Amino acid sequence: MSRPTTVLGISAFYHDSAAALLVDGELVAAAQEERFTRVKHDASFPENAIEWCLHSAGVERDGIDAIVFYEKPLTTFVRLLRTYLKVGPRGFASFRQAIPLWLREKLWIPYEIDKGIESLGYGRAGDRWFVEHHESHAASAFYPSPFESAAILTFDGVGEWATSSIGRGAGNEVRLLEEIDFPHSLGMLYSAFTYFCGFRVNSGEYKLMGLAPYGEPRYAETIKQHLIDLHDDGSFTLDLSYFDYLAGLTMTNDRFAALFDGPPRSPESDITRREMDLAASIQQVTEEAVLAMARRARAITGESKACLAGGVALNCVANGVLLREGVFDEIWLQPAAGDAGGAVGAAYLGWHRLMDRPRTVDPRGRDAMHGAYLGPEFASDEIGAWLNEASLPHHTLQGAARAERIAAEIDEGRVVGMFQGPMEFGPRALGHRSIIGDPRSTDMQSTMNLKIKYRESFRPFAPAVLAEQVDDWFELEGESPYMLLVAPVAHERVDTATLRRSRDSDDLRSWVNERRSDIPAVTHVDGSARVQTVSASTSPRFREILEAFEARTGCGVLINTSFNVRGEPIVCTPDDAYRCFMRTEMDVLVLENHVLVKDEQPEWTEPDDWRDEFVLD
Repeated sequence: MSRPTTVLGISAFYHDSAAALLVDGELVAAAQEERFTRVKHDASFPENAIEWCLHSAGVERDGIDAIVFYEKPLTTFVRLLRTYLKVGPRGFASFRQAIPLWLREKLWIPYEIDKGIESLGYGRAGDRWFVEHHESHAASAFYPSPFESAAILTFDGVGEWATSSIGRGAGNEVRLLEEIDFPHSLGMLYSAFTYFCGFRVNSGEYKLMGLAPYGEPRYAETIKQHLIDLHDDGSFTLDLSYFDYLAGLTMTNDRFAALFDGPPRSPESDITRREMDLAASIQQVTEEAVLAMARRARAITGESKACLAGGVALNCVANGVLLREGVFDEIWLQPAAGDAGGAVGAAYLGWHRLMDRPRTVDPRGRDAMHGAYLGPEFASDEIGAWLNEASLPHHTLQGAARAERIAAEIDEGRVVGMFQGPMEFGPRALGHRSIIGDPRSTDMQSTMNLKIKYRESFRPFAPAVLAEQVDDWFELEGESPYMLLVAPVAHERVDTATLRRSRDSDDLRSWVNERRSDIPAVTHVDGSARVQTVSASTSPRFREILEAFEARTGCGVLINTSFNVRGEPIVCTPDDAYRCFMRTEMDVLVLENHVLVKDEQPEWTEPDDWRDEFVLD
């Protein structure tokens, strides 16, 4: 009997390094390096993620058939050299920072891969391939999707040259048909405003998206008149005289600042009406660009369904607009749409294109991402033994009793850290590494932001809802299993007078605790919410808790936010979870079948302030 065929996909050396493993064409494991190293957006060679993927699948020491890297480093290096030659002496400071890293590390990626694999005790793979960055994004969007054929849209900062692409997937083939090349980039444009509004590039873009509903898009026409020219065919060009990312060490320059009423906001300073309006403006322009590209993709592919990936595909507000506009009948979004997901796409390209293996679609209409639950998990007995050895008080409950206890804790106003099942792959916690709470509470959003997440109070939380009840609570048809669609809260559940009244204030803090709907803690200031639908087929134990809460309260919705504090990666191990639990004002921790109550735990002490451990995002 022949052994199974394994294909390992790797993304690394820019941000969000990750590994993904296919066994006989099935995605069986995927994880980001940051979860193991505890360094957010870790860009290093993902040896921990690789080791876990291979070990969890029982891959033998000589059992790696192929390794596929998610981009072509030499092509990227040529792009960098050509860019620096074009900008001349102005780019010397940036050149001086970037080139040594390339000469020391990034030009030697084939060697780094071999060395890393061998250091883990595995033999060299039978084949080693490099594929293009946007092909990896496109493959991650189409191959695991539930569609036989579809249009493909990818958007991000930049790969080798491409920054956005339109493609088509059918059978086992993915083809890119059109692309927009660097330096014209929708991702770079959005990141420029992320930087200008005082947030970290490649990290704070979701903050900008969350800030947008507080503002008015009064700068949108200025952006379209001066920064980006949106063409009729869905393409666009940027006026590079306003940006500094080609030659300098910042995203924007003095001309950009003059256009938008002054210098960039200093990080951690007060957010003003200007930043709110800038966020609203670039969000509106981004949505227009996404819609224009989508219409072009529909026209040139003739497909009625679409798949999306790339960092901009994490803009769940734009995704919701695309769905509501009806450009496509259906859309599917890769849950790890950013560079981490490139590892998944690379592995699939190895299996389907380079090995020419056929593709089959689940006849039940399910995708192949297994709910994004592709990471490490820990047996309840193993956790129980660890708790006993450490003399940590806990209560062991199973089945309905467990779900009912958790639902009761939430109903009584307590905040619960959930650690169960395989860890999620991608930036969203989906009930396995989550902090959950009562969405009916008016003060829960600020409480969880300030006392548990230690982050800005304006940032919204997402609702998890029983899949069959989604249209009872939100204006959304169909499912949103990966929390990548924003939809309005159902009109009959919203207090429209409160929404209108909020617009008269410039103080974000005064808006947060208003009762905007029946579920105020997950209703953003514009009456919207980033929805996760929960079904029994993908997350039965999380669903049990939702069902118990619904039976107790009549509300089949919970707050769901990632289990971490600001600047920290999502927790991976029980030890990570317990440490985060004790460092914050979380009330209850669930480790599989074990429930820990904060007041029963021994005193927690640390020699240093843990807030110094993480770089703020």
